[in-house]
Amino acid sequence: MAVFTSVSLDDIQPWIAQFPLGRAVALKGIASGIENSNFFLTTERGEYVLTIFENLSFEQLPFYLQLMRHLAGHGVLVPAPVPNDAGELCVPLHGKPAAIVSKLEGSSQMAPQPVHCAAVGAMLARMHLAGKDFPLHQPNLRGIAWWHHAAPAVLPRLSEAEATLLRAEMHFQEAFHGCDLYKRLQHGPVHADLFRNNVMFDGDRLTGFFDFYFAGCDTWLFDVAVTVNDWCIDLDTGVLDVARVRALIDAYHAVRPFTADEHRAWQPALRAGALRFWLSRLYDLHKPREAEILTPHDPAHFERILRERIAVAAPELPA
Repeated sequence: MAVFTSVSLDDIQPWIAQFPLGRAVALKGIASGIENSNFFLTTERGEYVLTIFENLSFEQLPFYLQLMRHLAGHGVLVPAPVPNDAGELCVPLHGKPAAIVSKLEGSSQMAPQPVHCAAVGAMLARMHLAGKDFPLHQPNLRGIAWWHHAAPAVLPRLSEAEATLLRAEMHFQEAFHGCDLYKRLQHGPVHADLFRNNVMFDGDRLTGFFDFYFAGCDTWLFDVAVTVNDWCIDLDTGVLDVARVRALIDAYHAVRPFTADEHRAWQPALRAGALRFWLSRLYDLHKPREAEILTPHDPAHFERILRERIAVAAPELPA
């Protein structure tokens, strides 16, 4: 859990007056995330989520907030940002950028079955298609350019086996990202962090995707790979559950068919998704930021997933 910036109910009362939400009546820190300070916010008008951004700038945030507004307007189930009286989606709080979004119904499904994976796959495809005409562009800030920054920073802290794996996979991904096949893959806005705890369900009904603050423009296939690497695995081993994989990618394909190039790039994309999160977890562990409450995620989880993706081919994408 992370709460980097402390905010009390008394602090927020004068600030929230600029929003059409009435007075704040309750504020509670959310026990998840290691990038931003998140709070459940109850006002006289309803339930919301307040986010204070610890790393993203005022210049970067319009991409995320406008993307959420765009997707919501196209029928994708995402939180809707609340503008203030001046129409602004992001305003300063304690000197940092902050935003309020609507709160989704339901809860995260942490033991997903194929029915849940199918719902996620279909909505992810709808999200990708809805983002095709989104006018803003921002690269994936945790893409390969960041990997080149993070890998040298963590390598001195790794065991010989870990360092060997990281160097080898960086070499593999550099070749993959530089090839003509990669350049032909479908591109657009992606969530890039669609883990189980970033999706809400009410029973078997998907009620929304949230936490878009790692979103950026990347290949849609990378987004699918990141999602499969969390939703469709045995958490103890990283081994893929074929029934869940099939449910997710078949449902996705029914909405937005995979291309021939994506078929060829599927295995490298799964490895890229695993590397991205292994590397970020290593970085958070070895290069920690000060925080009021901070528990870094275990890097070994994604090291296991990466080794498994290298060793064992995943189910093929549907034709």
